[in-house]
Order: sequence, then C-alpha cells, then structure tokens
Amino acid sequence: MPKIFSRYATPFITGLFLVSAISGVALFFNVQMGLFHNMHVWLSMVLLIPFMLHIWKNWRPFSNYFKHWPMALALIVSLAGGLYYAYGSVAASNGGSEGGGRPEFALLGKIQTAPVSDVAPLLDLSDDDVTRGLQTAGFIVAGPDDTIASIAKNSSRSPTEVYGALLKIGN
Repeated sequence: MPKIFSRYATPFITGLFLVSAISGVALFFNVQMGLFHNMHVWLSMVLLIPFMLHIWKNWRPFSNYFKHWPMALALIVSLAGGLYYAYGSVAASNGGSEGGGRPEFALLGKIQTAPVSDVAPLLDLSDDDVTRGLQTAGFIVAGPDDTIASIAKNSSRSPTEVYGALLKIGN
C-alpha cells in the first residue's frame, strides 16, 4: 500500500466517522434535517474509501477476528438489527401496521399514488390549475387522473420534483 494511503486512512476514518456520528444524531432528533441529510449520506459514502484502505492495510490482524465468536456474534446482531428496521420500513410502506417508517413519508407515499384530482384540493387549486401548472413546468400530464408517480415517471423526473412544482403553482 502506498505510504500516503497508509498515513491518512485512519485520520480520515476518524474525521468522517465523527461527521457521520454527529449528523446521524442530529437526524435522529430531527434537527436541521435539510442541513444534515445530504451531509450524512454523502460523507458516509466517502467514509467507505478510507475504511477500505484501513482494512487493506490491516487485513492480516483484521482477519484474525473471524476466528473467534465475538466477530460472528457482532455480525449476526448487526444483520438482525438491519433486517428488523428494513422489514419495518417495508411493512409501513405497504400499509402494514408495523412501525419503522416515518409518518410524513407514508403520507407522501399515499399522495404520490393519488390522482391529481385528489391532490388539487389539498393545495386549494382546481384539477385544471394543477394540470396546466405541471405542464407549464415541463411535466407530461395527460389529465387529472394521472398520479404524481406516473407524472414523474412519464417526465423522467423524480416525485420530489413534481412536489416542488406543485407547491409553486398558484404562489
């Protein structure tokens, strides 16, 4: 391994872990979600680079952990925890009663699959206003029976972009 990678892998892991931990705690407590979400996601991805370099540098001593039960136990518990939360999120998004999903995301999921004619009254707009407003914003809308999801898909855009355009109509 080149010396520069060896010298900087651990310090970058430390710094990026601290950023990830602080932003993760802020997200957990719903503090400045807009500020911390992208920071947390992207810098956690960047954290993988020095982590992999660190594993590469320390592979021989690291591989010794796999010879003992604590590593197996830690991996099993971690996987079980991840599956628990993943299942809860999937169940919640499918209308199940299991928790795990955030209620505002569940609500947005419902709105995303509702026709424009059902969404328009929530914005104090008519079906025609919403249809024309989205078309003016560059979205492909056939009529008030289209859903946010279908409008996004047909327009090769994200549902978030459709939501943003909806909020600008009439303002």
